[in-house]
Formats: sequence, structure tokens, C-alpha cells
Amino acid sequence: MTPRRRSDIVFEESDFQRIAAFAKSEYGLHLEPSKKAMIHSRLGKRIAALNLNGFAEYDKYLKANIEAESEHFISALTTNVTNFYREKHHFEQLQADVLPKLIERARSGGRVRLWSAGCSSGPEPYSLAGSVILLCPEAPMLNIRILATDIDPFVLRRAEAAVYSDEEAKIPPGVWADQVFEKAGGKRTEFRVRSDVHSLVSFRRLNINGPWPMSGLFDVIMCRNMAIYFDSQTQQTLWRRLAEQLVPGGMLFIGHSERVSGPATALVEAAGVTAYRKRSAS
Repeated sequence: MTPRRRSDIVFEESDFQRIAAFAKSEYGLHLEPSKKAMIHSRLGKRIAALNLNGFAEYDKYLKANIEAESEHFISALTTNVTNFYREKHHFEQLQADVLPKLIERARSGGRVRLWSAGCSSGPEPYSLAGSVILLCPEAPMLNIRILATDIDPFVLRRAEAAVYSDEEAKIPPGVWADQVFEKAGGKRTEFRVRSDVHSLVSFRRLNINGPWPMSGLFDVIMCRNMAIYFDSQTQQTLWRRLAEQLVPGGMLFIGHSERVSGPATALVEAAGVTAYRKRSAS
């Protein structure tokens, strides 16, 4: 059988509607019509690899093999753009104003939990861990843990490997690099995350719009540049759920183009640039 070429696969409006409806019902993803070319290209490549006859056949294949195929489907529809210490001002605020109090609590025997929601290939949670280690070298011996979640299992496997290329490991100037990577002499083409930094982070697959199995609350949640994939109602539901998952006084950091809206505004207050603090119960 001659392998199909991606360019031969027709993408009709009805195909887009089927894909968009499935992405919304299963994962809460809101696919704008402006994404049609991207969807055609990325899923067309997958359809060609499976040697299927088109999007209608892929729709049937996807629903019949949802557990195995969902990995490829999600990976094709989302863009994993991330960097170490991205939006540096958040980490500066954490190191100056948020983490010192949490570390003091941990040193007194208390529990500290941070969550990187939509962690992609790992730079965000490892940046969090590097900031913790900078202020508290003994953090792996204390009750401080970072949960890192994403829906895409491919990027989670990359994150757990904790090895990054020269391009991926670019970090803002300053002391940031030494907070995350092992030191090595000479020119490097690969950068490995320090073992103490790695030990603070646990990676889990999670559909942010599905059930959350976590039983405890968090002191810090980073959920940045994820809500842009959702419609307004789904965003508002997400903000509320995140706010409810914070301890009183806990911090929520979101993406530079995002704003908390809806019922969550009664639960959190602005506390910096795209940073929010959980209000104390009155």
C-alpha cells in the first residue's frame, strides 16, 4: 500500500467542526477557525502516518482508540512554548516576597506545596525548584514539593528526562543558570538539571478540565498561558477551581495576556503583574 501524503488529505469545514467538537467535549479546548491551517497540517501528518483515508476516517479511529491516540491528538492541537525563568518578574516576586515565608514554615516542620499546571517540557517547574534551592539548599530534606502537570504525555516524558539542548536551556542573564543546571567545564551542547532541583518535582498527567485528584491545597500555583486555549466560560471555571485550590494567602501566577475573571474575582485579589493572592476567609 502506497503511504498517503499529507498534501493529499482534504480538510473540509465539517472535518474542522468534528475535530473542534471533540476537542471541546473531551479536553475543554476551544479551537478558533483561525487554527484551521494548523490543524490541517498537524493532524494531516498524523493521518498520513496512520495511512488513513482522511479526517472522517481519523475521527472514527480516534474514538475507537481514544486511550492510545489521545496522546497524538493533544500534542498536535497544542503548542508547547516554554523557557526557563520565563516572565522573570514572577520568579523575582517569588524569591523576594513569597518563598522566604514558605521556607521559614518548612524549616519549622510545616508543609509547602507548589503546582506548575501546564508544565510542558519542564522549564517552569524546574525554575520554581531552582528558586527554592537557592533560598533553601536543604529543601529536599524538608516537606517542600512541586507538582508539575500537563495533558501531553510526550512533553511529560521529556520533562522527566531533565536534559535540555543549548537552545532550550537559554536563561535570562544573572545567577539563574546556576540555580537549575549542573556545572560543567567547557562548551556544552546538553544541560542536565541538578539532582537536588529534580528531586523536588513530581510529574503527572492531568486534564486540567477534568477531575483533580489532589487532596491538599497549594501555597503557589503557576497556570500560565493555558487559559488562552479555552473559551470564556471554561476560563472562568478554571480560575475559580484554581482559587479554591489555594490556601488563604496563597499565590496564583497566570500568563501575561490573561486576566482572572468571573466568580474567582471574589476569591483572589491582584498582588503584582498577573499575580493574585487568595483572600483570607472573613
